[in-house]
Amino acid sequence: MQLTPDNLTQLDFEKCPLMPAIVQDAATGQILMQGFMNEAAIATTFEKQLITFYSRSKQRLWTKGEESKNVLHLVSAHTDCDSDSILLLATPAGPTCHLGTQSCFEGAKPAIGFLAQLEQVIVSRKNEDPKTSYTASLFAKDISRSCQKVGEEGVEVALAAMKHDKHELVNESADLLYHLLVLLQRSDTSLQEVVECLEARHKSC
Repeated sequence: MQLTPDNLTQLDFEKCPLMPAIVQDAATGQILMQGFMNEAAIATTFEKQLITFYSRSKQRLWTKGEESKNVLHLVSAHTDCDSDSILLLATPAGPTCHLGTQSCFEGAKPAIGFLAQLEQVIVSRKNEDPKTSYTASLFAKDISRSCQKVGEEGVEVALAAMKHDKHELVNESADLLYHLLVLLQRSDTSLQEVVECLEARHKSC
């Protein structure tokens, strides 16, 4: 169930005064960290729109990043079927782990989530120097060049499949996905919008 400031009473804090709270990157699906929340922590999270835990060591509320500035911006909150644990989708501002890594569970991330990460990299590089960044050089050219690249790579994927060349198929598919993400960005379209379209089609089947 999705949580809102109006239905937090659904959480069973009587059974579990300190609930485990898992934070997941809303864009990539990667698990970032785990903490604990009491009633005040989840209420403060909604109030500040920043993930806030109850720190067992500090014995107080603790907003992630209050010192490092690597905060976690709340996207949405959910509870499980027993209403005694919390899942938080968030947008991280910098590395989440105190060791400087993106996640406290480094290495444990869904492979498909890298597409969302790659999309973020493309966004960050589109205004860089075209002489030093291939991505920036694509944005510096007319959009027709990106359209051409998607067409070329699509043909290369098909040819590799026809030849039953798995190595070439993997490499050409990677090229196609990269150039498709560039074209989507150039067209002010996000990967999320494409995924939502696929989800809508799936529900109608």
